Amino acid sequence: MLKLEARAEPSALWTYASPLLALAITVVIGTLMFSALGKDPLRGLEMFFWLPIKTAYAWGELLVKATPLLLIALGLALCFRSNVWNIGAEGQYILGAIFAGGVALLADSDSSRWLVLPILLAGVAGGMLWASITAVLRDRFHANEILVSLMLVYVAVQVLSYLVGGPWKDPEGFNFPQTKSFAAVTRIPRLFEGSRVSIGVLLAGAGVIGLWVLLFRTRAGFSLQVGGLAPAAARYAGFSSRRALWTALLVSGGAAGLAGALEVAGPIGQLTIYVPAGYGFAAIIVAYVGRLHPVGMVFAALLMSMFYIGGEMAQSRLGLTKSLTGVFQGLLLFSLLACDTLVNYRLSWRNN
Repeated sequence: MLKLEARAEPSALWTYASPLLALAITVVIGTLMFSALGKDPLRGLEMFFWLPIKTAYAWGELLVKATPLLLIALGLALCFRSNVWNIGAEGQYILGAIFAGGVALLADSDSSRWLVLPILLAGVAGGMLWASITAVLRDRFHANEILVSLMLVYVAVQVLSYLVGGPWKDPEGFNFPQTKSFAAVTRIPRLFEGSRVSIGVLLAGAGVIGLWVLLFRTRAGFSLQVGGLAPAAARYAGFSSRRALWTALLVSGGAAGLAGALEVAGPIGQLTIYVPAGYGFAAIIVAYVGRLHPVGMVFAALLMSMFYIGGEMAQSRLGLTKSLTGVFQGLLLFSLLACDTLVNYRLSWRNN
């Protein structure tokens, strides 16, 4: 009879093997799901795991999707390692998009190309402002940051809907809830001709390096992680839990806001009610599949981007619903949670 037996210490092997096993389980269940829907399983899997990386252009689109996911996940990883549960990155992403869009709408024919910098900084400020609400309520009133940050997502959605359907609405937009298209001078510079890949990829890469240095090479990063793992020990060592709270939330909010700015001033090119794309929630999965490690999250972000693109292609080419993206994301998350049991437990066979 198979039984779970507690390990003396967590398994280093299964810490990294668990995401791979979870992905394999996701593929198997996905195959069964395509069969149940009456579709060719191989063609369905091709949409999710091969076509998104088949050509150089496909890789470019993959990087476009991966950039906001990675940026948000980097900030969330810092929060989670600090035992601060920021679940509202989607709202911070939206506020970053709103602030960036507000600056972009100020552009005119005389605006300099350097306006891109204030747009990005406005996005960071918007995300930090929204995250600071959670920080204040947690710091001053001991409110639960999970509930506060999550509920603020819906407030952010309503703020966006009000602006694009009211004061910022394009008078020549045929009554659609959207702003006018941003001037060309406000667009995020692209890295390659004929590709939508922007400098956001470089910023995300810099974020990966910066987070790695912070976490593993600085005293500040060490204090944040100690505060998350052992608050009592952190206080004894003189580390401030209050500083850790504010640092984690502001950095996380700023990263999400930057992602929002890169999206609206990049691929989208205007503010619409469709700015919320679920990146803030998907980035939670990215963070955990990547083991809260900067390098691991790079691969996790690319994988999650494949799910987004695969869902879009399954909708257009196989006639399936686009919500398959969420299905695959959910399958990966729950498979990972199940497989993570093997980190602290081993399967053993016992004869009763």
